[in-house]
Amino acid sequence: MDNRKLRAGIVGGGRGAFIGTVHRIAAQFDNEAEIISGALSSDPGKAASSARDWYLKRSYASFGKMAEEESRRADGIDFVIIATPNHLHYPIIRAFAEKGIHIVCDKPVAFNVKEAEAILSLVRKKKIVFALTHNYTGYPLVREARDIVRSGRIGEVRKVLVEYIQDWLLQPIEKTGQKQAAWRTDPKRAGASCCVGDIGTHGENLLEFITGLKIKALCADLTSFVPGRRLEDDANVLLRLENGAKGLLTCSQIAAGEENGLSIRIYGTKAGLEWRQMEPNYLYLKWPGSPIQTLRPGKPYLSKNALEAGRIPSGHPEAFLEAFANIYKGAIADIRNAKKGKALRKNYPGAEDGLRGMRFIEACVKSSKQGAKWVNLTPRSRLKGRGVKL
Repeated sequence: MDNRKLRAGIVGGGRGAFIGTVHRIAAQFDNEAEIISGALSSDPGKAASSARDWYLKRSYASFGKMAEEESRRADGIDFVIIATPNHLHYPIIRAFAEKGIHIVCDKPVAFNVKEAEAILSLVRKKKIVFALTHNYTGYPLVREARDIVRSGRIGEVRKVLVEYIQDWLLQPIEKTGQKQAAWRTDPKRAGASCCVGDIGTHGENLLEFITGLKIKALCADLTSFVPGRRLEDDANVLLRLENGAKGLLTCSQIAAGEENGLSIRIYGTKAGLEWRQMEPNYLYLKWPGSPIQTLRPGKPYLSKNALEAGRIPSGHPEAFLEAFANIYKGAIADIRNAKKGKALRKNYPGAEDGLRGMRFIEACVKSSKQGAKWVNLTPRSRLKGRGVKL
């Protein structure tokens, strides 16, 4: 396997899908893998035309047939990319995992908590590499922030503020046939949440990734501002972290004039940190009574993890696609490790993170329905013992 690129397949992500193209570019970015097969749509005609667009060697009308046939071939795929709406994640994951095929899946990991628990159990049972594309963890300076916080340089974390605001659902565009809006606002395909599931989980994952602290409890207020919209388009969530720190996570898809405003601020007993996704090449380290320190990618003062996430000399901008590609870089390295029987590095979000995200969504919905009451994020007992069955 060291003498060839890994062979990848993809389910979903065909014509009209934004994220499919992102996955294609990211998976092939470092020349370690090539997408050769796919079931790019539930519509056979669209699947075939999308496969031609991508110059794929093999196209399938269904993911079930793809999993079956690829697992039999001597030149079958090493891993599969899942880029479908949420309600399809679990059956696709199960089909490929049962064949021992490694997986890179879009977030959130599943339709509900029960499915997420079953996925984690299956991943452990089959001992496959499973990466979840919380791609913001791939930015060099996010990894630098993680190392700074975990080294104790800012002291004990006391407060965390996470914000992810957009305006793309300001109007009821799901009623116009806009594909991405249609499924994300549909509870039959998206699950119990729109805004929290789509972008709030990125904030939740980023907070836990950088700080190393789990969210212990939350109090959420979810709102559907657009008349007739079945799932929320705005959320405000108070957080209690496991070390006693407090946090606030706000996410919105109806914030007029905003584009992709993800940011995080972390305040410790010694200093604070700030990172903004739309200016990803700046990490601000704030010391009381001193000028703000600005950290940049590619500099020798950064940690090893941050330097490994970069690809170009300092002063050249790296951004979204490169960060996304870092998830694939880590997953591909671990697939090679798994084939050799070596230990996995797991420097990317996985099935455990996916389950954390689903529990976060569930708790937010539950809290809001109860009139913004506090809800604990406690692990369930169903994962103990032999695992979860659906």
